[in-house]
Amino acid sequence: MTKRRTFTPEFKAQVVLEVISGAKSAAEACRQHSLKPQLLADWKAHFLAHASKAFQSEEQRSQEQARIAELERLVGRLTLELEVSKKVSSILNSPLSKSERWS
Repeated sequence: MTKRRTFTPEFKAQVVLEVISGAKSAAEACRQHSLKPQLLADWKAHFLAHASKAFQSEEQRSQEQARIAELERLVGRLTLELEVSKKVSSILNSPLSKSERWS
C-alpha cells in the first residue's frame, strides 16, 4: 500500500501560478512534479474560484474570524451539554441496587 503524498498550499499555489502565467504548460508541470492532470486541474479551479478572497478587506476577514470563534464557542457549549445529558441519562436509566430500592 503506497502512502499518499501531501502538498502544502504554497506548493499548490506555485504550480498553479506557473501554469496560469504561461511559464509552463500543464503537461510540463505535471511531468516535473509527478502530478496527475486532474489533480492540477482541481487545484487550478480552486485557486481561481477563491482568487477574490485575496482582495478581501481586513474588516471582512476579522468579521469572519469573529463569527468562526462564536460558532466554536457554541459547539463547545453544546458538546458539554450533551455530555452532561448523557451522564444524567445513564444515571437515571441504571438499575437501582438493593440498598437504593429500600431507601
